[in-house]
Amino acid sequence: MPAPPPDARSFLSEVVSLEPCGADAVRLVLRPESLLGPVRASRFFMLRREDRLSPAIPRPFSIYRQRGDQIEFLIKVMGRGTQALASCVPGMKLRTLGPLGNGWPTLDGAGVPWVMLAGGVGSAPFYMAIEQALAGMDGARAVRPSELHFLFGAAQRGLLYDLEAFERLGARVHTATIDGSHGLRGNVLQLLEDLQRRGELPERVRVLACGPERMLEACASWCEARGLDCWLSLETLMGCGVGICNGCPIPTRASGPRGAWPNVKCCVEGPVFKSDEIALASHLG
Repeated sequence: MPAPPPDARSFLSEVVSLEPCGADAVRLVLRPESLLGPVRASRFFMLRREDRLSPAIPRPFSIYRQRGDQIEFLIKVMGRGTQALASCVPGMKLRTLGPLGNGWPTLDGAGVPWVMLAGGVGSAPFYMAIEQALAGMDGARAVRPSELHFLFGAAQRGLLYDLEAFERLGARVHTATIDGSHGLRGNVLQLLEDLQRRGELPERVRVLACGPERMLEACASWCEARGLDCWLSLETLMGCGVGICNGCPIPTRASGPRGAWPNVKCCVEGPVFKSDEIALASHLG
């Protein structure tokens, strides 16, 4: 049975700051009680308050940024768990479990351009991914800014969280909104196709995607039809985060490299999977 990563542990973190971000999110900055090593982008932590305002089951969040002894999370405020976190005050202690999961693959500069597709709060695992790609990681050649495109889509401008921070990183940033309030009117796949039509991106690209499940289904199908490599970071609800509760099964594709087993556990075998490994709704039946 897959095990939690060896560097994962449970600890308390102090709330350093909490700031609004966009129309319905917050940036939560924590200082863990002991220093963490460098964390790969798209790994995650389970967070909850220690009082009765938080549900007993913690909530999973991709790490957004890591600065010295602090870690930061981008949290879309939705239900009871996120509302409890959004009402924290500096000095409060949060139960923190992590780092968990496997993170993005190593992004190297030897090959066709990388395209990152983010839908709403699905942007969270990409900030550090861009930083790590531009700096070089695991001995790989650093990716040049011209080889790295961040495509950010949302329903409207207020849901393009922390857009200016992404624009300062140095990668090529492009936006799309369903209502046309910022960038292309449409979604991120339409934005990608528009960039290819205009010659800003070639037909052959490598794709990373994170966002709502229907967006990921569309990205997987789009890449499969074109024979493109695609990695998906899933936004799956979890119970424990360490593979014990079996609360986050993802069906595998029988024809894929994980097809010997009917399901994988998103928390310990994901949240990042290559799109040919798993069966999202568009591949079921």
